[in-house]
Amino acid sequence: MRWDRDHFSNNVEDRRGQGPARAGMGVFGLLPYFARFGWKGIAVFAVLAGAVSFVGTQDGSQREGTVGSAEEQEMARFVGFVLDDVQATWQRVMPGRYRDAKLVLFRGATQSACGLGQSQMGPFYCPADQKVYIDLVFYRDLHERFGAPGDFAQAYVIGHEIGHHVQHLLGTTGKVHKAPEYLQKGAEGLSVKLELQADCYAGVWAHDAQKRNLLEAGDVDEALAAAAAIGDDRLQKQSQGHVTPETWSHGSAAQRAFWFKRGLEAGKPAVCDTFAEAAR
Repeated sequence: MRWDRDHFSNNVEDRRGQGPARAGMGVFGLLPYFARFGWKGIAVFAVLAGAVSFVGTQDGSQREGTVGSAEEQEMARFVGFVLDDVQATWQRVMPGRYRDAKLVLFRGATQSACGLGQSQMGPFYCPADQKVYIDLVFYRDLHERFGAPGDFAQAYVIGHEIGHHVQHLLGTTGKVHKAPEYLQKGAEGLSVKLELQADCYAGVWAHDAQKRNLLEAGDVDEALAAAAAIGDDRLQKQSQGHVTPETWSHGSAAQRAFWFKRGLEAGKPAVCDTFAEAAR
């Protein structure tokens, strides 16, 4: 992906040097929020493990001089560039309606308005504070554990999480969370449809980025590989040796790739109505 390496984002809140948050009980730190909204209330991208170390600025924005390897610093700048580029696209798509989200970089664990978030959860969006949270170790796992390398695979993750912000602004998220719990669960449930729509919204941004010549050869394949790599069926097969669709929360590998590609090809949010169509 072509990007400006001198770009620094005012929408990034860098907590990488603030020390570990109180660990509490791991993922259970978010249970008070889950009890109110359910697991998809915070739109967890995937449940993974790892840790990474960084440092932040006094005002929370990115700046030069942060502690960490050169590779880590470049990744942080890349995330900031992609975040701002995705949001600039949605500003154009939703003029007067879109409000920028913030993105929090953290190490290991951090507090959110949804409770304690940890890197083991993977990236997540918290509608209560309208922030995306990510420990950059997720990208290492995406590459090494799940076979989805490449900078556009990483960019797709940010596009997906901002897709959840779009859903929050449009009221889609609230409607899903108010639905009876039995309608939210499983392969045909509303939670899966919400996640697939976020994948499609990521594709809408990718379409716009492609028109602006930001994409390079192989970028689309990287994003499709990432979408498929974290499909519920693949993750379940890897972790437990069998697939249980009744417990899905994000959709299958094929579904996730399909909806990202649909948004990419059309470039219009109108094609992303996953709720109006049977799951593919």
